[in-house]
Amino acid sequence: MSAFNAFKARAPIAWSPHLYITLVRGIPGTRRLHRRTLEALRLGKCNRTVMRWNTPTVRGMLQQVKRLIVVETEEMYNARKEKEVNHRGLRPPLIINHQPVPGPPSDAS
Repeated sequence: MSAFNAFKARAPIAWSPHLYITLVRGIPGTRRLHRRTLEALRLGKCNRTVMRWNTPTVRGMLQQVKRLIVVETEEMYNARKEKEVNHRGLRPPLIINHQPVPGPPSDAS
């Protein structure tokens, strides 16, 4: 499940001790208060992910910039990273044989 699909699924985050926060929208054009909040969360560029403790203070900051970010639990983050590693993993080499296939003998009479 991608981070954005996880966001659309609105998975419960209250029970996870860590929150993985990813900035998915650009900062230009946002309010100064939102930019300051993202700066406090250490989110400076798009598609950057940070880990924060699940505290009421952090959840309030996330509520303020919820349209710019995606929040994942630790299990969701680990599953997404494992899926990416498996997708980029080494695949067995493709073997191509250019030798002609021996066919049945033909009569040239």
